[in-house]
Amino acid sequence: MKLLRYGPKGQEKPGILDADGRVRDLSARVRDIAGEVLTPAWLDQLRGIDISSLPLVSGTPQQDLRIGPCVGSVGKFICIGLNYADHAAESGMPVPSEPVVFSKWTSAICGPDDEVEIPRGSVKTDWEVELGIVIGQGGRYIAPEDAMKHVAGYCVINDVSEREYQLERGTQWDKGKGCDTFGPIGPWMVTADEIADPQQLDLWLEVDGKRFQNGNTRTMVFGVRELVSYLSRFMSLQPGDLISTGTPPGVGLGMKPPVYLRAGQTMRLGIQGLGVQTQKTVQA
Repeated sequence: MKLLRYGPKGQEKPGILDADGRVRDLSARVRDIAGEVLTPAWLDQLRGIDISSLPLVSGTPQQDLRIGPCVGSVGKFICIGLNYADHAAESGMPVPSEPVVFSKWTSAICGPDDEVEIPRGSVKTDWEVELGIVIGQGGRYIAPEDAMKHVAGYCVINDVSEREYQLERGTQWDKGKGCDTFGPIGPWMVTADEIADPQQLDLWLEVDGKRFQNGNTRTMVFGVRELVSYLSRFMSLQPGDLISTGTPPGVGLGMKPPVYLRAGQTMRLGIQGLGVQTQKTVQA
């Protein structure tokens, strides 16, 4: 299933993508794509619905129908840094011996095609295409062999980052990662049963039509199974929590000389089987 949220900002409704790429309304079945709706029992109920019987939403998704963040009421937005060895190298940092963990504020979350704001005074805003994990079954101290049972699905995330704030102003990563609009997610959450192997997915990103990132999740230092298990040692994972799993090489910071975003540009990014995002940059 491809679960999504559609409509104006702050008024999104739950939906599902049908076989023809049209949005069907789920409002009569669930309040939102959030929380307990992402648990295995609820997802099984949704799988039993005849999608063709659901009301058809007018408009073409990501054209004249806005798609919002694919998960609502996110409790935690957890991110993993330097999780591709070649990205660590381009950043001038060692490959981590265990996952580097930081967070984005949930106020950073926006829709997959919403505008991304360049913070006032920023000169080093950067891009990062990443595989997102959506937690379904909550838990603590999850064994690696059980970790995949806790994954509801996957989505595309752009881990937009302000490098000066992140690396030059006290090396407080969260400060450079959580600005408003720095967390586009979606367009939809693809349930885990539709992704044969999350460690074999191509991912890419372009700015103004130029390809900067071109990678595959097989080169992750720590894979999905390891990350879910590892994080559950330090916090309880809850339905609807997001984990952004790191980015492949090709970020602006790694260019020689570095290349950063400015207002008026367009980012386009995607992951195999998970959809595409398109964002225009504007000045905050």
